[in-house]
Amino acid sequence: QVQLVESGGGLVQPGGSLRLSCRVAGVSLTETAVAWFHQAPGAEREEREGVSCITWNGQKLNYKNSVEGRFTISKDSAENTVYLQMNELRPEDTGTYFCAARSYACLNHYSNFGDWGQGAQVAVSS
Repeated sequence: QVQLVESGGGLVQPGGSLRLSCRVAGVSLTETAVAWFHQAPGAEREEREGVSCITWNGQKLNYKNSVEGRFTISKDSAENTVYLQMNELRPEDTGTYFCAARSYACLNHYSNFGDWGQGAQVAVSS
């Protein structure tokens, strides 16, 4: 059984930084792609937007133009953990961030991912 647990969310001022962690259990990151999705306040599950994804062999993809140059995805296979470093945070980055897993390759739609964490809350406000 695959389990994902996010941590690292919080309240931060605009321009600040946060690092989200996604601890994965039940499957190795050497055969798994993990993506981060953003669900804005009031949005439905179906409206989750892909942010970034990292494949089984470390290839990184950004799905959201607005995070280019600000957010960086990485992983530590020894710790079976994926990270999302978020810099220069903006109020529109507020929401719940979910990590999700699937076999090997990254695909940009929430329906392609079968295993999800419970989400980490991020609030960007002055």
